[in-house]
Amino acid sequence: MPRIALVTYDPRPEPSKDDDLPVLVRALEEAGAEADAVFWDDAGVDWASYDLAVIRSTWDYSWRAAEFTAWAHKCGTATRLANPAEVVRWNADKRYLGELAAAGVPVVPTRYLAPGDVPDLPADHEYVVKPTSGAGARYAARYTPRQHETAVRHLARLHEEGLTAMVQPYVRAIDTGGERALQFFGGRLLHASRKRAVLSPGTAFDADKVAHPGLEPWTPTPAELAVAERALAAVPDAPELLYARVDLVDGDDGEPRVMELELVEPNLFLFLHPDSVPRVAEAILTAAG
Repeated sequence: MPRIALVTYDPRPEPSKDDDLPVLVRALEEAGAEADAVFWDDAGVDWASYDLAVIRSTWDYSWRAAEFTAWAHKCGTATRLANPAEVVRWNADKRYLGELAAAGVPVVPTRYLAPGDVPDLPADHEYVVKPTSGAGARYAARYTPRQHETAVRHLARLHEEGLTAMVQPYVRAIDTGGERALQFFGGRLLHASRKRAVLSPGTAFDADKVAHPGLEPWTPTPAELAVAERALAAVPDAPELLYARVDLVDGDDGEPRVMELELVEPNLFLFLHPDSVPRVAEAILTAAG
């Protein structure tokens, strides 16, 4: 009987936001495994006692990126970690978008402003400012050129936190076509979903946001699938990925571009795609064997 750790976060005092976790634990147990939902930062967990640790919903990691990547290396030394620690380190910092672009993958154009850099912001189009280490639109906001001073204060706050900022043009097609999330598991397309725009005009960067508004099932186009596969093929050293989510938007030319490549803890949206649960459980059991 394989022992599998499904790695999550400690939500105290609130209930967990991962509705898929108990469903996946149950599916693995019904398939003959011993499955535990465990907190990544629980010092009492014996990671070596598990045949496989699968990062599922460590949704506080972006606040503690250095601590989390150190944990991933420690866990990956004790047992098999999916995805691997080196993938976690690379993907936890969204400067990976520059590497994807250099590899010829179509991505949303992105500039980076580290602490100490001059706050050079667009003067002729709407744009988004967010940290390179973030999740769920944390510390993200959209601005027009007329909101320059507010955006500069946003940058200053990120830099005070020691964070590098990324600046992207606001992709107008999100307002009409939304953002598509293509999920891969066990090396194959699992399912896809579409969500609507997350960032509303005038919403403060430190305000709470709905991470996946208007979520619905989606059938990816051949062009979307091709871009997603190119992005996955460009991950350094071609690691074995148990899971991946490729978030796509349409550029001004109408062609799909990568907004994010989620290889650390992407929400699988199994509640929206219940038929995918057996496939996920099967892929995890195969990886544990």
